[in-house]
Amino acid sequence: MPGIDQAPPPFFKRGPAPLALLSFYVAASIALFVVDLKYHSVDLLRQAIAIVVDPLQRLAQTPAASIGALAEYARGMDQLQQENAQLRRARLDIAPSLARLLHLEAENDRLRRLLDMKEREKASGQIARILFATRDPFSRRIVADKGGQVGIVAGQPVIDGSGVVGQVTRVSLLHSEITLITDKNQIVPVQVVRNGLRSVVYGLGGGQLELRYLPANADIKEGDLLVTSGLDGIFLSGFPVARVKRVERDSAYAFARIVCEPVAAVENFTDVFILSPATQTTPLPKELTDQIERKAEKREDPGPSAPDKPIKKSKGR
Repeated sequence: MPGIDQAPPPFFKRGPAPLALLSFYVAASIALFVVDLKYHSVDLLRQAIAIVVDPLQRLAQTPAASIGALAEYARGMDQLQQENAQLRRARLDIAPSLARLLHLEAENDRLRRLLDMKEREKASGQIARILFATRDPFSRRIVADKGGQVGIVAGQPVIDGSGVVGQVTRVSLLHSEITLITDKNQIVPVQVVRNGLRSVVYGLGGGQLELRYLPANADIKEGDLLVTSGLDGIFLSGFPVARVKRVERDSAYAFARIVCEPVAAVENFTDVFILSPATQTTPLPKELTDQIERKAEKREDPGPSAPDKPIKKSKGR
């Protein structure tokens, strides 16, 4: 009988042979595979395991997903900064155009109204740009960029898209000086559109006009529109001049004091239309025209000349 010291220790006790274990596990796997393939009996177990393992899979993928999200965020921020920089540069490039857009639209609107006024009144002329206002504090005058080189002469009326602005009073080769209708020395014959009353407006300075020489009981109201009457032979009739702003009647005075404001943008325009001098002539009757033409033909064709007569010599004493 062997002694106790000859028995193998429990830790090193040998179990089934490795080949037997391998054969068992292979057989069990094949059997499980066949059963699952035929009866699908492991699907429920697989789903349960997937539910249990899914949080662990997500947790395991979190570091890689976080790193990818940070990298994508960094790329997006960099791209966004580049796009913002490009937009800022593009904005700076078009800033002058954007700043002038409203001004250009207003200027185009004024030019269209000027051309429309020209067609509506059948008046000829040319557009001029205002350069500056004179420094004389006692007069209301402006200087335009058209002068004698394009045929501008003193006395031509000036309008804008709304109405009468003034009159050319001095001309140089390259510039023309325009006296505004608000100047104290400027007078414009006008007519009330509502009832046809005729009078004249005088400039008061400060952007106002005064309608004079209407009796205190004249039919004139606030808001009445005044247009040129054409009696001066300078302005064509029908151009808007002013609108009645205030009517003051006093029984102690024979005439009413009527203050008006100009219809045209007298103080804040940039372009005006200088009309050609008005040439309003009345056609002559046909009979008189024929008579004048016959007289002109007789003067041009004196007829056959008479034969020369001999000159008699006088006898001397």
